[in-house]
Amino acid sequence: MSDGADRKWLLGLLAVLAALWFLPVGTPRFDAALLESFQLAKWYTREHVLLCLVPAFFIAGAIGVFVSQASVMRWLGPRAPRPLAYGVASVSGTVLAVCSCTVLPLFGGIYKRGAGLGPASAFLYSGPAINALAIILTARILGFELGAARAVGAVLFSILIGLAMAGIFRAEERSRAVAATTLSIPEPRLSLGRQATFFALLVAILVFANWAPAESGVWAAIFAARWALTALAAAALLAVLVGWLGLAAWRALAVAAATGLAAALVPAHPEVPFAVGFAALVAVLAGDPGELGEWLAATWGFARQILPLLLTGVLASGFLLGRPGHEGLIPSAWVAGALGGNSLAANLFAAVAGAFMYFATLTEVPILQGLLGSGMGKGPALTLLLAGPALSLPAMLVLRSLLGWRKTIVYVSLVVVMATATGLLYGTFAA
Repeated sequence: MSDGADRKWLLGLLAVLAALWFLPVGTPRFDAALLESFQLAKWYTREHVLLCLVPAFFIAGAIGVFVSQASVMRWLGPRAPRPLAYGVASVSGTVLAVCSCTVLPLFGGIYKRGAGLGPASAFLYSGPAINALAIILTARILGFELGAARAVGAVLFSILIGLAMAGIFRAEERSRAVAATTLSIPEPRLSLGRQATFFALLVAILVFANWAPAESGVWAAIFAARWALTALAAAALLAVLVGWLGLAAWRALAVAAATGLAAALVPAHPEVPFAVGFAALVAVLAGDPGELGEWLAATWGFARQILPLLLTGVLASGFLLGRPGHEGLIPSAWVAGALGGNSLAANLFAAVAGAFMYFATLTEVPILQGLLGSGMGKGPALTLLLAGPALSLPAMLVLRSLLGWRKTIVYVSLVVVMATATGLLYGTFAA
């Protein structure tokens, strides 16, 4: 080892030892923040890894194996008509209803498959930001005016951010588009209609398993039947795997039997048969030497790349900011005190704080309700609604591994700056 490498290793070791030496263990604030870090990680693992991330990883893996590159290039590629590409990407969130972390494997899947950076970035923002139920709840709980501003702002943001990313990195995208046209693209196993059906079933499993509760109406009826709808979508998916992708019928029956047995044994906890079903699917796909085995390998590749960074980010987010209703290292009173009025500083603080916090789907609404009751201005409230659900520290870490630091910093900066400007403008007229 060279002297330079030895010196860096020694300096790094000394820095770690110094940090451990002065670690404020035993002080209430530090100990509480450390506990919050693990509490948030525990909550995130229980509420989101199984129901959100596992289906999302399977969807991302399926995109890489079963979606033809020609289809992606046609709808979302750098040379696709802009109204079509950005139109498709900007409204995707109304269907997916995912959080800033769950959308990442889906984004990685379409981007690696040939989607242009602009449409892919629009999809990345719209996935967590344009959640139809969240916008409805925002309008009902926080007021129609704020709900409408969030809906309009989120759609426009996704398009403008996508156009800005494509423009800033146009030289790289041009080279990428040229490289993509020279690739030999094999014929897809599934026709376009069968691809649509296959992915509709995968998305249905993701959406119904994570359907949020509602007080009344169609939303409440769907929530009451969400596990039955999830089971129907899963049964239809098994039929598709057998009929169109060559999965042996006995393997599909084995998955169904294992899931049904788990549901019968633990009827009060539907997440148990959900987990058993995916575990059984993994077991049968692992024995397939063809495309189904490739699907599992691609799914595992996304999970291995994303999960460690994601959980690291969740731990850091919990340590610094805590969970809703609980404090981390940064006192919540500081946050509430910095968000009053409609100054540039208040809106910028709301955008930056929202960018680093983790918001699970729909949790931003009760959080904003509490902050507004504590004196938060309407402008910073909209700023937080536009920046918070679409970004988080865990998402930034994963996005860096997919795009690199330069593109990640530009993307985060665009969201923060646009959210700040929009909140400032909205607060001026809404005051």
